[in-house]
Amino acid sequence: MSKTIIITGAGSGFGALAARRLADAGQTVYAAMRNTTSRNADRVADAKAYATEHNVDLRTVELDVLSQQSADTAVNTVLAEAGRLDVIIHNAGHMVTGPTEAFTPDELAAVYDTNVLGTQRVNRAALPHLRAQERGLVLWIGSTSTRGGTPPYLAPYFAAKAAMGSLAVSYAAELARFNIETSIIIPGSFTTGTNHFLTGGHPAEQTVIPDYEARYAGLMDQVSERLAALAPADADVAQVAEAVVQVIDTPHGTRPFRVHIDPANDGSETVSAVADHIRAEFLTRIGLHDLLTPTARSVATALLIASLS
Repeated sequence: MSKTIIITGAGSGFGALAARRLADAGQTVYAAMRNTTSRNADRVADAKAYATEHNVDLRTVELDVLSQQSADTAVNTVLAEAGRLDVIIHNAGHMVTGPTEAFTPDELAAVYDTNVLGTQRVNRAALPHLRAQERGLVLWIGSTSTRGGTPPYLAPYFAAKAAMGSLAVSYAAELARFNIETSIIIPGSFTTGTNHFLTGGHPAEQTVIPDYEARYAGLMDQVSERLAALAPADADVAQVAEAVVQVIDTPHGTRPFRVHIDPANDGSETVSAVADHIRAEFLTRIGLHDLLTPTARSVATALLIASLS
């Protein structure tokens, strides 16, 4: 059965690729992006052309993750048009590069606003509907930087992705008894195929930049070159989109909690395996092992279990 999916930040990069692959797989996909009638009007046109050419159900919807009203309106639009919502994909994100000291607190907060609070706005708009139908999937696009290698000059982005990762883990347990599943797709450093670095921001305050440049001259170029050198020849950003398709196609209740796509093999998968083992062990020790997988049950059953525990 076709699922109705909304994916944020779907104008380019991982989001645009995943939206198209999901539509190719027979899903009803809403590629959410902001400025659909202005700056991103060409991307809306591209999505429409793709849908027509390939005879797939790929649609677009205005959604600015910085606005709760926009998130609410987008979800209501999906429900009005499609009649249901089955999958939320948190993909919208913003990267900035530069010495951490150079960023003002407001600039760090802006990165956090997009990468973390944006997911919360979308959840608050969509989760009431998924909870009411007692079924769904929340899929988060994370980053290996959360637990793997962390080269310098990317701290605001890394910190925000780590916060988003923690939010995803907590949500997983809190949504399990509503029969809502969680999966986290964790891409590594793809140095080609996306425009993250090209469109990324930089600190507005330049005062300290010369001091760092004197000690770390050309650092970002060095990082990019060395990450690219680590990637195998067949590393393709489309692998992330394929992983999204495979997770969504997996039967409900059996989806993987994490999927790593890491060309540089920066160690994130190893660390995550330990962390997830500890999480499962701890929840089991305190009698909450049922929170590790989604569970469909009636209110009466839930009340009975609560009375016996």
